[in-house]
Amino acid sequence: MLQSTSALLQAALTPAFLLVALGSMLNLFTGRLARVIDRSRDLQAQYADTEGAEHDRIVSELRDLEKRIKTVNSAIVLAVLSAIAVSLLIGILFLMELASINMVSYAAGAFMAAIVLMAASLIMFLVEVRFAIRNVRISEVYLELPPTSKRRKPR
Repeated sequence: MLQSTSALLQAALTPAFLLVALGSMLNLFTGRLARVIDRSRDLQAQYADTEGAEHDRIVSELRDLEKRIKTVNSAIVLAVLSAIAVSLLIGILFLMELASINMVSYAAGAFMAAIVLMAASLIMFLVEVRFAIRNVRISEVYLELPPTSKRRKPR
C-alpha cells in the first residue's frame, strides 16, 4: 500500500504543477483587469470636461476598454474552469487509487478539458493584448525621428 500511495502522489503531483501555472496566469489576468479598470475610471472622470476631438478620443478609448474588460474577464473565467478541471482530475486520481475504481477515461477527459480551457484562456489573453496594443500609438513628434521622405503614414 505504501508503494501504491507513493505512485499516487507522484501521479497527482503533475496536475498540481498545472494548478500553479493557472494560478500565475490568473494573477496576471487580474492585474491587467485592474489596470484597465483604473484607466477607464480616469477617462470617465475626464469625460464631462472634454469637447470635440478630445471627447471623441475618450469615447473611443472607453469603448475599447469595455471590450478589453470583457475579454480579460473571459480569460479569467476560462482559467478558473481549467483549474476546476485540474482539481477534478486530482480528485479522480485519488478516487481511482483509494477505491480501486477504473476511471481512466474520466481522468483523461478532465485532463483534456483542463488543457483546452487553458489554451482558450491564453487565446483570450492574446486578443486582449492586441486590443491594448491597438490603442498605444506614439506620435512621431515624441519620437524625434530624423526627417526622411520615406516615412510611413500613421494608421
